[in-house]
Amino acid sequence: MEEAVGLLEVYGLVCAFLAADAGCKAADVRLEIFDKNKPANAESLPVPLLVTVKFRGSVAAVEAAMEAGERKAKSVTGVVQRHIIPRPTGDTGKMLKISAFDKN
Repeated sequence: MEEAVGLLEVYGLVCAFLAADAGCKAADVRLEIFDKNKPANAESLPVPLLVTVKFRGSVAAVEAAMEAGERKAKSVTGVVQRHIIPRPTGDTGKMLKISAFDKN
């Protein structure tokens, strides 16, 4: 069975941890490695670091996790983007393993 992926981009690492925790408690999902991005306009953002939380599981489970994670993130610093890919391709699956946290 192919697994869906939910991508929830939020402001800041603490918010990402809280959103991930809420999503994992709300549904039977697992997390892929977080990713980070510091955009050019970082100083004008509520928190100068964007973090992407990646949920994996069935479409229904990912939808439930994303809703819970988004609710939590909105109560902390906010949500930048949210997307669910029901059946990511193999190449997309490989890209989910990439993380800027692994780089200097």
